[in-house]
Amino acid sequence: MRAAVILLSGGLDSATTLALARAGGFECYALSIHYGQRHSAELDAAAKIAVAIGAIAHRVMSVDFAGIGGSALTDPDIAVPESGTERGIPVTYVPARNTTMLALALAWAEVLRAKNIFLGVNAVDYSGYPDCRPEFIAAFESLARLATKAGIEGSEIKIHAPLIRWSKADIIRAGLKLGIDYSLTVSCYRADGEGRACGSCDSCRIRAAGFAAAGIADPTRYQ
Repeated sequence: MRAAVILLSGGLDSATTLALARAGGFECYALSIHYGQRHSAELDAAAKIAVAIGAIAHRVMSVDFAGIGGSALTDPDIAVPESGTERGIPVTYVPARNTTMLALALAWAEVLRAKNIFLGVNAVDYSGYPDCRPEFIAAFESLARLATKAGIEGSEIKIHAPLIRWSKADIIRAGLKLGIDYSLTVSCYRADGEGRACGSCDSCRIRAAGFAAAGIADPTRYQ
């Protein structure tokens, strides 16, 4: 089987991405990042999802984005806004998060001799993050060819972002066909210690709208 590293946050999109990779015949190595996020209940969710979907291994690595600050997801002095109240790139953007996470996934992929990396970024329902765009994925794939031993030796690493142009409803429908239990996932920016969602942040709004558009009962646990 083909080996792949899957970035697994514990949310709806990354769980679906892992399931798609498994269905596509990949031997999946799930990677979650503890980056100092205030809503770390998602890491507990990631562990459950990795087991439920059948990852070969699940690793958690740490990066101290909280030490840098600059995001409502890592800095307790910056409030997570109510949904729809911001313009431009929101304060929930974590500077260089996807770049750093992909770099860590790339390092593990080299060690595993895996030629594939998957992540669940989405450019349709996303909240304005610059590192969720197709241009970013293409640029990082070019970097991977230039910056790695594998790339220089001709073994190119492919960055897969299968959900990047899907609506949230399409993502949910695809995941349900693959048997995902979305009640295990945590997407909320302000989830409590038990993983229950606030119901009012952008991530909650987008998730709830996706279930409604798909005509599926929302299994999210709310506070």
